[in-house]
Amino acid sequence: MRDRNWSRRDVLKTSTALAAGALFAEPAKAATPPPATVTPELIEAARNEGNVSYYSALELNVAERLGKAFEAKYPGITVHVERSGAERIYQRIAQEQASGIHAVDVANSTDPAHYLDWKAKDWLAPYLSDDVAKYFPADQFDPDGLWATSCGWIEAIGYNSNLVKPEDAPKSYADLLDPKWQGKIVKAHPGYSGAIMTATFVLSRELGWSYFEKLAQQKVLQVQSAADPPKKLLLGERAVMADGNDYNLLLLKDQGKPIEVVYATEGSPLIIVPSGIFRNAPNPNAARLFQSFFFSAEFQQSLVDNFAHRSFHSQVKEKPGHPPLSALKLLKSDPAAVLAQSEEIKARYAKLFRV
Repeated sequence: MRDRNWSRRDVLKTSTALAAGALFAEPAKAATPPPATVTPELIEAARNEGNVSYYSALELNVAERLGKAFEAKYPGITVHVERSGAERIYQRIAQEQASGIHAVDVANSTDPAHYLDWKAKDWLAPYLSDDVAKYFPADQFDPDGLWATSCGWIEAIGYNSNLVKPEDAPKSYADLLDPKWQGKIVKAHPGYSGAIMTATFVLSRELGWSYFEKLAQQKVLQVQSAADPPKKLLLGERAVMADGNDYNLLLLKDQGKPIEVVYATEGSPLIIVPSGIFRNAPNPNAARLFQSFFFSAEFQQSLVDNFAHRSFHSQVKEKPGHPPLSALKLLKSDPAAVLAQSEEIKARYAKLFRV
């Protein structure tokens, strides 16, 4: 079965239990691997390998900061960052695995459904770092230790306060359908961004596809990454964004830029970013060391302080002035349903928002 080139629909047909369950179910303790600590032996073995290949859907500056921080802590190991949109990473890994190319050590994705696929194909290796076992909630790591949530954020509405007065700003997704916003909205694409794939699934579930049909009539500027809409706001190319990463907005606001974030009254899609090690990793020891560093309190705090990401590590403190997840109305995804519907979502979306 491992050599079969499965489609997403095949995964669901042959793995009913996965499809029916949530991605981050309550761990089955008998199956969970023991927590792994960083030992001198692991560090030495990782240095002997000398490299780690990291495929990342995080923004390039975040992924590179992680790589440089790891290299500084463990001299002699080079991190090779391969950054792209989550859906592109998913396609690349599928192509490499089908060709017998084992190039990836560690990957993270903003589309958690990818981990259902990779788990069903037996492509992932169990590894549960000590920090994850001790400090992460049970619903933020896989029962078999195949991944854990490296960070998270919110997909939000935003606006340029030089172009929009606070009293006129949208407060909800329904408000974006007001004719006054025609030609003034920017939005990212689920065919490129895993975060936007998740957000599109969630909003189509909550609001119906009729919402997107109406939004498509607003002459929306379509961009690729979930990081792109905030940039368009900052440049003044569009007054409002229909979706995009809230951390970009928070960082710009912290810098005194004319940017405001809106958490919609209907609720906001929560994006979680799992990370896992591949079974055929060319540098398995360096991969384990890298995964442990990624989930350490040291780097998790850096994600919060420097990039306004959200960490599920219980020892990490939220950045002052940023709303905690507990204060927000969150719309959570169903990765098994995303896995089943992703191709349909992309096709339906592309038909509405012709680029």
